[in-house]
Amino acid sequence: MKPLTTPDVKIVVSVDWTDRWQVYTRLQELNINCSCGMNQPLTVEISNVTTAIQLWSVVQQFTASRCQLIKALEQCWCCDA
Repeated sequence: MKPLTTPDVKIVVSVDWTDRWQVYTRLQELNINCSCGMNQPLTVEISNVTTAIQLWSVVQQFTASRCQLIKALEQCWCCDA
């Protein structure tokens, strides 16, 4: 019997065209399957929760304001371990 697995999901990531190549390159460094053709949207394959979180984190680096990033970092420091 074949193990039950979740199918991979391909999503289109909406980022500014000036940031698209940097996001694509970082995702490649993280070994996340993605594609980005010239004048085409960035498409990312999400296969698990870790990949989804990594994608969110990379996109935040390019889309969030400095203030938002600082607040998120401060919230991480305030969490009880």
